[in-house]
Amino acid sequence: MNRPTHHRTGHEHGGHPHAGHREQPAGHSHHHDGDVSAVGRTSWRTAAQATLHCLTGCAIGEVLGMVIGTALGWPAWPTVALAVGLAFVFGYALTMRGVLRAGVDFRTALKVALAADTISIAVMEILDNAVMLLVPGAMEAGLASMVFWGSLAFAFAVAFVLTVPINRWLISRGKGHAVVHQYHH
Repeated sequence: MNRPTHHRTGHEHGGHPHAGHREQPAGHSHHHDGDVSAVGRTSWRTAAQATLHCLTGCAIGEVLGMVIGTALGWPAWPTVALAVGLAFVFGYALTMRGVLRAGVDFRTALKVALAADTISIAVMEILDNAVMLLVPGAMEAGLASMVFWGSLAFAFAVAFVLTVPINRWLISRGKGHAVVHQYHH
């Protein structure tokens, strides 16, 4: 059964207060058809797309941090700290890139990125680093090791699967990645 969709601005549902509503071309809404129903429920597809966007930035930073720490022979904890820090930097940067493209100032784009991605990145970082620390030998394996890369891929998969429901819940309440939608064309 197809439910009708409606057009929401993030502002009406707790989104970013500085953005206001921008007119969209005819037939264009902030959400793809079927993503948000009339009762404000968020689809799994929307949540998965938001999580994948967040995971992309996290993965870039995480891999870079793991590669640097492992290449320098650092112990697990400093390597994890670097990977987490870079995951946040790259996660926020990816979101900010799109928001800045919409013509807003840097400070507003940073606020939007912080509101959109902080919870998602934090959950993913806790999960994927926990997996990396729990897989025997994953952190000690060299960069040429399949154990390292296989463990990292598995860690990302676990983080993705367990973060999608959290993002779905956040988006359905106008929080998390929902605050970015008003800046997408």
